[in-house]
Amino acid sequence: MSVLNAIFQPPPADLSVPSRYTAFNGWIYLTIGVVLIFWPGLVPTVLRDRPSVGSEAGLIRGLGLAVVVIGWLYLFGGRIGSRPLVAATVIDRWIFVPLVALPLAYAGVFPHLMVAFTILDVSLATGSWLLLRRYRTAPENLARRAP
Repeated sequence: MSVLNAIFQPPPADLSVPSRYTAFNGWIYLTIGVVLIFWPGLVPTVLRDRPSVGSEAGLIRGLGLAVVVIGWLYLFGGRIGSRPLVAATVIDRWIFVPLVALPLAYAGVFPHLMVAFTILDVSLATGSWLLLRRYRTAPENLARRAP
């Protein structure tokens, strides 16, 4: 099977709500990342952080690339229907993002961007957690189905 065939294989028809939500989160991150790559001026223009000096626009583009990769992984991770993957995305967004982004904001590194991203990330993670709690799936239904 070619890589493209594997990527564009349709997701299971009975994809859970938390998995679909994770895939939707992937689209959100992909969109934000692409915007940061192609318009690094978003940070000083919309978020009112100080204008870029030196190579800061390149750093914002690099951050955009990281967000695109995260979105790509969330999109396709959500499409496989793995409950543990959805749970793992909650942990990383509740703990790691605030642990890194908020001290950076406090230190003056793109403060509005870091705080806005932390709020978005923690909010989306909370949505995932609430959906995981609401849509509990029996372990026997989690077995990977044969193609």
